[in-house]
Amino acid sequence: MGESSFFIQALIYLTSAIIMVPIANRLGLGSVLGYLIAGIVIGPFVFGFVGTEGKDMLHFAEFGVVMMLFAIGLELELDLLLRLKFWLLGLGGLQLVLTTIVAAFFSFLLGFSWKSSLALGLILSLSSTAIVLQTLKEKGLMKSISGQASFSVLLFQDMAVIPILAIFPMLSEVDIVPAANHHSLVENLPGYLKTFVVLSVVIGIILVGKYLLSPFFRLLAKSGNREIFTGASLLLVIAISVLMGAVGVSAALGTFLGGVVLASSEFRHELESNIEPFKGLLLGLFFLSVGASMDLPVVMENPTKVLEIVFGIIFLKAFVLFILGLIFRLPLNQNLYFSLALCQVGEFSFVLFGYSENLGILEGDTIIVLVAAVAVSMALTPVLLLLYEKTIFGFLESKTPKKQTEQDIHKQENPVIICGFGKFGNMLGRFLRSNGIGITILDFDADRVEMLGRFGFKVYFGDATRLELLESAGLEHAKVVVAALDSPEKQAELIRNVTLHYPNIKIVARAGDREEAYELKEIGVKYIYRETRETAVLMGRDVLRLLGTRSYTAEKARNLFLKHDDETFHELFDLRKDRVQYMSLAKQRNAELERLMFVDLGQEEELERDSWSEMER
Repeated sequence: MGESSFFIQALIYLTSAIIMVPIANRLGLGSVLGYLIAGIVIGPFVFGFVGTEGKDMLHFAEFGVVMMLFAIGLELELDLLLRLKFWLLGLGGLQLVLTTIVAAFFSFLLGFSWKSSLALGLILSLSSTAIVLQTLKEKGLMKSISGQASFSVLLFQDMAVIPILAIFPMLSEVDIVPAANHHSLVENLPGYLKTFVVLSVVIGIILVGKYLLSPFFRLLAKSGNREIFTGASLLLVIAISVLMGAVGVSAALGTFLGGVVLASSEFRHELESNIEPFKGLLLGLFFLSVGASMDLPVVMENPTKVLEIVFGIIFLKAFVLFILGLIFRLPLNQNLYFSLALCQVGEFSFVLFGYSENLGILEGDTIIVLVAAVAVSMALTPVLLLLYEKTIFGFLESKTPKKQTEQDIHKQENPVIICGFGKFGNMLGRFLRSNGIGITILDFDADRVEMLGRFGFKVYFGDATRLELLESAGLEHAKVVVAALDSPEKQAELIRNVTLHYPNIKIVARAGDREEAYELKEIGVKYIYRETRETAVLMGRDVLRLLGTRSYTAEKARNLFLKHDDETFHELFDLRKDRVQYMSLAKQRNAELERLMFVDLGQEEELERDSWSEMER
């Protein structure tokens, strides 16, 4: 029965996610809000498909947050982390201290004791690592100013969890051994020994990651068994989590450190791809559990009270964050996004509320209302960010640090502007430059811009979909704009902006596949190049030559294929909405191409043999 119940629970969770998340994405709400809504719908207070075990599931699903921080650590090399130290210690430290002071002050005014007020201030100072980082990654904002500032604050908050747990017993007026410390191997040690053990474990993780893990993974890679490598990736994350938890340190912080150590390893991308499916599923389960554990009766019984608490918390935290953003000179648009992104209360508050109840710091009735308010604040975060994106500042504005765009770009008169300097744009830029063509290059990947600068390319950082940025780059003097952005949506937006305001400029666009090429043609692009087409056909020509076909014949076959493919592309474009006719014509054109190829290669007998074989069947 227990096994059957487990599968039924899995069926309910997965079905709700598969239905709600695509709908939320389609509406522009993001996957996080989709998971939260799905959790509320299946929870005990709506349809009741799952009961109060959602809270127990929440603790298990928190491992998704641990895996997410490990994956983020893999993307951050130590030098980048050192560059963030100003924000990490300054912005993160001040946010925690000031939010705690302000929240504790208002709690005291509302009648809480000074000890309860301080506990509440510490709890409310934390933000949701899972929701904020997932939202930033989905929107491509991790490398923007607001993204890096948010990440710095969240990382400092994770580090602050250890001293917060140490402070809570000192606020207790009852003699209770806190449950959170039962599994700590260092709980009975003196303070200086605890510090020594924790530092030893951290240094041990760094040394093992730097000197032993690469040879270990190299040995596993030689076995050629991908499953073993995946198992080793999971073992690494779990082992670090258990080890850090055993010495009373945040598992998320420990795995993040492990990821940073392995960021320069040659196995970095393999590790990332191995844990990605598990991380995604567990994070989704975490958000579902948050939604399912939301106590809707409490909200419905005291809607005004809960909403007052929610918006009070949001306003208080956003105000403190905004003031700090001004002090640290964040651009206004970035500062607003940063303030709204971190204005909710974090998932670790659920643990701290339970901890404070065990210690007698906060009363149970108060905690029930506060937990409901925290869950609502988490659910509101994606909505607030979506509303902000629709305001005068806009989503695109929030992503672009002005100090790195307009002020750095001086109007030029180059005939070509390349938007997007990835693999495709890079090759094109090198070709044009080698032929003496002046080019202006725009890219929105800060690391790529920095790296290409070392190779002598003058690449400007900025979001090429912004018309004012293009004009700063000399759009009015350009003859050709090359659209080579990674995102099809951004490609379309760039093309519409240029076509609307500068209709005489020719647009040359890269497409990933035929469907993407159809979308570009639909919005009026005449010069479309599928990035894999020419390379694949060129490879096919060389394969023919390696199989003994004469070079001239193989080259002729290549040209015939490309000519026929161009004609087919334009014919199929008109039928792309009618899938039945589209597939029928596509099959006809493929058969026609095969016949032309056989005739051109002088292999009509092969064609006849194939035809007779079909008839015999």
